[in-house]
Amino acid sequence: MMARRLLLVLQDQLLRDSNLLRGADAESDVVVMAELGAEHRRLPFHKRRIALILAAMRHFREDVRDSGLEVDYQHIDDDDRPQDLRSWLQHTIEKHEASEVRVLQPGDHRQQTAIEEACSEAAISLKTLKDGHFISSLDYFREWASGRKRLTLEYFYRQLRRDHDVLLHDDEPVGGDWNYDDQNRESFSSDGPGLLPAQPQFPIDTITEEVLATVEEHFPDHPGALDDFDLPVTPSQASETLTDFIANRLPSFGTYQDAMWMDEPFLYHSRLSASLNLHLLDPMDSVRSAENAYRNNAAPLNAVEGFIRQILGWREFVRGIYFYAGEEYGEHNALDAREDLPEFFWTAETEMICIRQTVSQIQQHAYAHHIQRLMVTGLFSLLYGADPAQFDDWHMAMYLDAWPWVSAPNTIGMSQYADGGLVATKPYIASGKYMNRMSNYCQHCPYDPDKATGDDACPFTTMYWDFLMRHEEELSDNRRMNFQLANLRRKDAQKQNAIRSQAETVRDRARRNSL
Repeated sequence: MMARRLLLVLQDQLLRDSNLLRGADAESDVVVMAELGAEHRRLPFHKRRIALILAAMRHFREDVRDSGLEVDYQHIDDDDRPQDLRSWLQHTIEKHEASEVRVLQPGDHRQQTAIEEACSEAAISLKTLKDGHFISSLDYFREWASGRKRLTLEYFYRQLRRDHDVLLHDDEPVGGDWNYDDQNRESFSSDGPGLLPAQPQFPIDTITEEVLATVEEHFPDHPGALDDFDLPVTPSQASETLTDFIANRLPSFGTYQDAMWMDEPFLYHSRLSASLNLHLLDPMDSVRSAENAYRNNAAPLNAVEGFIRQILGWREFVRGIYFYAGEEYGEHNALDAREDLPEFFWTAETEMICIRQTVSQIQQHAYAHHIQRLMVTGLFSLLYGADPAQFDDWHMAMYLDAWPWVSAPNTIGMSQYADGGLVATKPYIASGKYMNRMSNYCQHCPYDPDKATGDDACPFTTMYWDFLMRHEEELSDNRRMNFQLANLRRKDAQKQNAIRSQAETVRDRARRNSL
């Protein structure tokens, strides 16, 4: 038997024309893929997330087979075969008498280590290829970051716009400014968002139907629901979702991208991140589609620039941070936060309407938009003092689009400030007044966002002031915190002591799941 070269396709690298598959030899190469039970049980992953991954993988498998390549594919039902990545790869190397393994750069340090160990044990060559799905390379980010005292998204984003000629006119930003974030913070009036465009629907085919049954059988106790599953699982469906967003949501996306409203989980958001992170959708196609909408007067500049910044800027930036910061990044805990994450992050059983609304929609859709993540669940975890690693695990388990390369910088860095300021220039903290300004949640809540003490005090407001008191010394050198700390210092000792006492009550009730 001729020694084979294994082309290892990981579950989030489903680009049909990838660097890995381009030029593959049907005579000597075999594409290897696996649905690994141990990977899907490492955390209590949301059923909808598992179903999306498996359905997308199986559709990818069929397309690769149709291209003429051999695919060795292990199903989750194959209980007689190894169920963890290292053992399965060792088994597969032996089965095919492989001489080499090729793989795109994994987006998970843990996976990279497992692959390296399997190949080392088998004494065969491993070649890790650049993942051409991304707009910038890891070498590009390292070169940009080298020698900088602070890694600031805005400067990285501007450089990528110049490199790729995005929203430029004569090498200057169209409209005169690089960033229109100050125009993207409006809330809805008391009438709410009004009639919203319908979400695109995708019929469940035979492959996806089989996957849904498999997930229910093998993961019955995992959180989430699979009813009304309508997620894009192929590149063509992901492309339809992009087209729908550009036509029906992008014009209003910018202005209201930070707004929240009762029982409206999607509003004008794109829901493209899961498709992007599975490599079903090309990020530069998304950028160019939005730019063309602006050039054709189909969407305003503030909306288009805000959307492009999320993809060309933030998405590329956090991937660079993940690899630049190294394997220990997820262990950072700069604020020494040690509380266990409250049970209501899994159950939604709380009187706090903002938390209940957000977690309930995550239970149903495995989705929440960026402000719900940062300024509802993330804010509570930060103010409460939850262990950032636990918050990251929850984020990884519950969201469709969460992968280590994108989750850790967003949770450990941006949300929880556990990296001490590598990603975020300050802790993103606010009182309940922020929730009241950006949503109608507080109108339905028994807690008063204006109050820090008393039986009806908002837990967010109480813990906001308590957070500032607990971390005043370490934050005093951060000039971006001057205004908030100055307001704290206006409170006399009696008020501060009352807030501390109230904060202990909040924590005690959260620990008992009675908040």
